[in-house]
Amino acid sequence: MAAAGGGYADILRAPHALRLLVGTLVGRLPNGTAHIAIALFTRAEGGSYSLAGALAAVYGLATAAGQPLLGRAVDLHGQPRVQLPAALVSALGMAWLAAAGIGSLPVAFAAVVVAGFFTPPLEGGLRALWPSVLGGGDRVHRAYALDAVAQEVMFTVGPLLVTVLVWLWSPAAALLLINAAGVLGALSVVASAPSRAWRSEPREAHWLGALRSPGLLALLGAFFFVGLAMGSITVAALAYADLHGGDAVYGALMAALGLGALVGGLGYGARSWSGEPEARLRVLVALLALGYLPLVLAPGVAAMTALSALAGVFLAPAIACAFVVVDRHALRGTVTEAFSWLVTTFGVGAAAGAAVAGPAIELAGVAWSFAVAGAGGAAALLVLVATRRVLAAPAAAGRAETAKPVRVSENDRNGTVEPGFSEGRQA
Repeated sequence: MAAAGGGYADILRAPHALRLLVGTLVGRLPNGTAHIAIALFTRAEGGSYSLAGALAAVYGLATAAGQPLLGRAVDLHGQPRVQLPAALVSALGMAWLAAAGIGSLPVAFAAVVVAGFFTPPLEGGLRALWPSVLGGGDRVHRAYALDAVAQEVMFTVGPLLVTVLVWLWSPAAALLLINAAGVLGALSVVASAPSRAWRSEPREAHWLGALRSPGLLALLGAFFFVGLAMGSITVAALAYADLHGGDAVYGALMAALGLGALVGGLGYGARSWSGEPEARLRVLVALLALGYLPLVLAPGVAAMTALSALAGVFLAPAIACAFVVVDRHALRGTVTEAFSWLVTTFGVGAAAGAAVAGPAIELAGVAWSFAVAGAGGAAALLVLVATRRVLAAPAAAGRAETAKPVRVSENDRNGTVEPGFSEGRQA
């Protein structure tokens, strides 16, 4: 491997790049912290661990159902017409939960379904925009790594932000304020020139859409189990924190997990990697699985915080590498949908992990609930090994397109794109 020329600074100096990255980060804050905010809100309302896990699981499942459908809508109709309306409806769903509480379970579950289903596919949308902003090639791959690092900033700061808002006001206020910020982030993205100009390549009409790619299906199978591991840790850590100091400990564990991933992502993205990304992904997922295993020890708070940081180190590198693999296997005209399917599968896995961890706590105790994470990591590795031949053959004529840059006039301060460059992608 060799040092990546320019590193992250080269990416951030590109026109619109910083705005898109920050806007997406803020826009995804509600989704990135929802599992924590919902869990704390449910416990504050007197709900059980199982109910907290169930509400978080339903939110994850609703997000999983909505992301590919909204991603397909973005590919067909563009980003502004889908992303901002979805963000508004999702925020209203969380406001409904905050106002209604958990006194009526059907209402509480309906609220999280609305909030989850209409979560805007900002994550997939940003990855679709990077080629039009950066011009393709290795810069885009570094942008994927930067994207993963930025997510870990959110996963590090987000739990702390939620706990601070809960401490200053209440869990309900935390839900409202975080979702209001999410709407503003989505607005910042869709008002930008690259987002307004981006158009997907024409696609072959087929009800399966991006799922016609065998390589994408293999990757989705693996990342279901990565999501399962993460979802189980969310609920297991909540139970651990209740035994060792409460909400502050929970926030510290979640922040440590994100901090570990942040450090790993910075190290990974600072280098340019040779070889096939599919083979590299197998190594990264193997290391990720190994990092989850020590959590079963459930030691004191200081040691557990350190183990949480260790468990997160290979998460961002694995996600960044998975972005590259998706890009290699996505079919023409399905790029946003393909990235959204990765988010979906991860969300379904996280929902399953949260749902399993709740009963595991009540049946076998806190320590054994962390074993679900280790099992999820091992299963993800097995899927990648079993499908290595499929992943070794990226999509050919139908793969995701190389983008051409959006040209913006030098004196442009309002994001006006020059005529003739409204298409963000080309074959």
